[in-house]
Amino acid sequence: MAEPQLNAETKPSGLRWVMVGLIFLATVINYLCRQAYAVSAPTLQQVFSLSNEDYGLLTSGFFFAYTLSNGVSGPIIDRLGVKRGYLLCMFLWSTAVGLIGAAQNVWMLAGFLMLLGLGEAGNWPAAVKVVTEWFPPKERSLASGIFNSGAGIGALVGPTAVGLLLIHFGWRPAFVIVGFIGYVWMIGFALVYRTPATVAAEVTARPPPPWQLLKTRFLLFFALSKMFMDPVWYFYVFWLPKFLTDVHHFNLKQIVWLAPVPFIIADLGNLAGGGFTQVLISRGIPIPHARKTGAGVFGLLMVSAIPAIIAHDPYVSIALISVAMFGYTGYLANTLAFPAEVFPKNSLGSVWGLASMGSGMGGMFFQWLSGRMVDRFGYYPVFIGYGIMPLIGVAIMFFLMGPLRPDPRFQNLSEI
Repeated sequence: MAEPQLNAETKPSGLRWVMVGLIFLATVINYLCRQAYAVSAPTLQQVFSLSNEDYGLLTSGFFFAYTLSNGVSGPIIDRLGVKRGYLLCMFLWSTAVGLIGAAQNVWMLAGFLMLLGLGEAGNWPAAVKVVTEWFPPKERSLASGIFNSGAGIGALVGPTAVGLLLIHFGWRPAFVIVGFIGYVWMIGFALVYRTPATVAAEVTARPPPPWQLLKTRFLLFFALSKMFMDPVWYFYVFWLPKFLTDVHHFNLKQIVWLAPVPFIIADLGNLAGGGFTQVLISRGIPIPHARKTGAGVFGLLMVSAIPAIIAHDPYVSIALISVAMFGYTGYLANTLAFPAEVFPKNSLGSVWGLASMGSGMGGMFFQWLSGRMVDRFGYYPVFIGYGIMPLIGVAIMFFLMGPLRPDPRFQNLSEI
């Protein structure tokens, strides 16, 4: 839908930075919960007698639920609105991570991980709607980069925070404490969040049905590109501590201090990706072209996964992994703003959720495959594969997804 011209009445409110701060914190908590599981992996493997393939299967179970939830959480958030939808998702995933600390056997662990996936999937459809409701088009890549930097911060503080909790309290209290943080966020969000009056009519209009959205070329190929791009990030999030332990023989204290380094660099990628695109826009490049250019440039940096496994020096390996993660977050800062170029605001939760089913399916398959390959062949083929996959994702974006322009089928809200 064409964006209105800004005037004295429609000039963006300064509150938009408060709102992006809230979804930044939600994303931090989202990834802190994932890191609680990833950092605890060696302990959980001992407690529940899990092989690497078993660990990969459990993580695949998380992504199976994550995939299903993406298909329904986006449409639910479009129906309920950002406020109620976000609160529901946060409640589910915070409760799930706390329950992991109560797991008595591998089946309970698997069930609580799936509940975690059901809740966590809703973060991005809800956050994308917040950005689109509060920010004008030229600021959306930067705002998306800011909120998504919460993923890097959560993954950054996760190894240190969870590692210290494991050392001082044990793994069960660690999960309970991490889950409690989400409840605190819910109180603040419930008190502060509102939808801007200037977009209320568009946001509350009846959204198109998901099956109608799935007929579009953009959504189908956007989901396919995410199937190849997002699992690369998931691999680093869930497997980096194990990789450093298995290959470079890091102990828990080394992981606490060194595993966060790639996530620090990744956070810079969020801001660099959005900032790079804003520079292109300021130089007269049309917004859709600037977004795709930024996504392509940063996506190609992810190929550094291949030399990362070849390097024998652990610090060189960490540096190259950092470059790949920097590339991913710069790529994502731009693609988070893609749907708003094509669809109206009342359908963005659905669009992002449906597209992210590609992420979930890719994560589910490649997490299982990663565990199987590590058990049988080690990490070499895994890293090579994750270095090639971004090339496929970027090619889909450029050659198959189509242009980023409003789809005329969804622009007349009165007919939706």
